[in-house]
Amino acid sequence: MDLLAISQNTVKLILLIGLPSLIVSMIIGLVISIFSAVTQVNDASLSFVPKMIIVSIFILITLPWVGEHMQSFTTELWNIILIFGS
Repeated sequence: MDLLAISQNTVKLILLIGLPSLIVSMIIGLVISIFSAVTQVNDASLSFVPKMIIVSIFILITLPWVGEHMQSFTTELWNIILIFGS
């Protein structure tokens, strides 16, 4: 495995870990924007606070999954370091 493959795997892992939270944030933002447009309530905290709470809960729920992927990636990197280091 060369440096380019390691870089590609790193970017794939970053996208795999980061995209679900971003998608949840976008969906919540869309729902809150629709609610704000329908009720004509325009408050900055209305869009920020629920989005922050729901995304935080989502991150806590998916934390074991993220940890598993990070652990396997780190183990793979250490094995590559041991192979190329000796």
